[in-house]
Amino acid sequence: MKEIPLTREGFDKLKKELETLRTEKRAEISEKIKVARSFGDLSENSEYEEAKNEQAIVEARIVEIENMLKNVRIIEQNDANSDVVIIGSTVRVRNLNNEKVSDYTIVGTSESNPKAGRISNDSPVGKGLLGHCVGERVSIKSPMGVFDYEILDIVKG
Repeated sequence: MKEIPLTREGFDKLKKELETLRTEKRAEISEKIKVARSFGDLSENSEYEEAKNEQAIVEARIVEIENMLKNVRIIEQNDANSDVVIIGSTVRVRNLNNEKVSDYTIVGTSESNPKAGRISNDSPVGKGLLGHCVGERVSIKSPMGVFDYEILDIVKG
């Protein structure tokens, strides 16, 4: 598995999710299975099947998070020059095609949430901005066409 870059915030969020799944969710599902078993015949017991399916989903997510955490590289903001876009930077850009100003936080793939302005370092815009400085103009090819951006500001997390 390849290295997974995460901000400290993303790392803490994953650890919390893992703890919740291991404790609260497992106990909740265990109780559901216990109640469903009390209904009798398991071969035609939809509550039991549903609880077992939910258990499988939770266990798969636990394994997924554990594997991710084994390969995490936490992005420390003070490790880099504050004039260069890195993972964890919040970048204010002007789209030169339509003059719209936007803020994007560059994060690892597992933390991305484009609606919240958190874009992946593997996305076309994220990749295109990495390594550039304030004042630079960057032309980025994406599936939706070519976009030209000017980097107005960089803020480290």
